[in-house]
Amino acid sequence: MVDVVDIATRSRMMSGIRGKNTKPEILVRSMLHRQGFRFRLHDRTLPGKPDIVFPRYHAVIFVHGCFWHGHECRLFKWPETRPEFWREKIMRNRYLDHKSQEALLTNGWRVGIVWECTLRTGKRNPVIIAQSLTQWLRSNEPFKENWE
Repeated sequence: MVDVVDIATRSRMMSGIRGKNTKPEILVRSMLHRQGFRFRLHDRTLPGKPDIVFPRYHAVIFVHGCFWHGHECRLFKWPETRPEFWREKIMRNRYLDHKSQEALLTNGWRVGIVWECTLRTGKRNPVIIAQSLTQWLRSNEPFKENWE
């Protein structure tokens, strides 16, 4: 399938996509801040530069976009334009995610992953997600991905 916009427009659109401080990430941070948690952001000293770091709880949270990290949900669809490029890119992202999580867990950090689809309006109640995140942070559970 041919792209619906020209190359220059597509390039401009793609360059506008942020890797930090995305809407889902800001939503999770604000929910946790309201719960009284304090944290650091994007710690480059840790594997994978976690989005949110809780040194007191020895825990990190990654807020993943469903497209960029290849989540198997309704928000993810393999692109039809340049499929080889996108398959390689997304599979590499998945590999790096796994490698970072393994390194963090090996070093005694607890890892939480919040997917973009979990935060979409109307899909799940933000209060329940905040409670689930709070319970996980105060527990000793090493890994959590489902927040219902």
